[in-house]
Amino acid sequence: MKKTHFIYTLPFLFFLSCKNEKKDSIIETKAPEINQVKKTDSLVTTKIDSAQVSKALKYKGNFKEGFQWKDKTGEYIVFTSETGVYINENFPHENDGSDAEVFAQCYSLGNNQLVWKVNDFIKDCMVDIDAAFKTNTLNVTDLDKNGIAEVWMMYEIACKGDVSPSDLKVIMYEGNQKFAMRGQTKIRTGIENHGKPVFEGGSYTFDKAFKEGPKEFRDYAEKLWNKNMGE
Repeated sequence: MKKTHFIYTLPFLFFLSCKNEKKDSIIETKAPEINQVKKTDSLVTTKIDSAQVSKALKYKGNFKEGFQWKDKTGEYIVFTSETGVYINENFPHENDGSDAEVFAQCYSLGNNQLVWKVNDFIKDCMVDIDAAFKTNTLNVTDLDKNGIAEVWMMYEIACKGDVSPSDLKVIMYEGNQKFAMRGQTKIRTGIENHGKPVFEGGSYTFDKAFKEGPKEFRDYAEKLWNKNMGE
């Protein structure tokens, strides 16, 4: 009886061992992507955290996301930051309201020269303030395969005391050229008589650069928008 029990137990233990190995491998694939290097024919990108930003590169607020990359024009770093709600003494205040800002800064590595900077804000707001990047929307691509990186980001800003959409923007830079997609977040405002939800917002417009640029840019921007337009 004991011998028979031992024979049946071995396959069972082997099955459990395999099951645990699979579980561990799944956990590893979900690890954070910080410092993960991605390579294409024309681009090498690395996602970074705040510890990898040189102290010489000053930024305002709290670090959000960052990337380093190398393309045919050189090596660069980009990172985003948010202030949250605060009082900016450089802004005029007539209503004793609060402020909030978002920043994105791109530098050429080696000489630490600023290539471009994005700064958007809400100022002197007496009600609810929103100024924040959409998580995981900062990205570096080369969609048109010209060897020059495109840097993408998406954020929303609002000053409102009711249930209404916020302003939503997708900003992209290819080199020094700026592309902008502007519109509103999509929010649920109610339910129709037949139980169908009612939404407001969600529309957008492309600026001239996007309209005249490669179709690949507009396609990527629309996918980014549709995935992140909800509040």
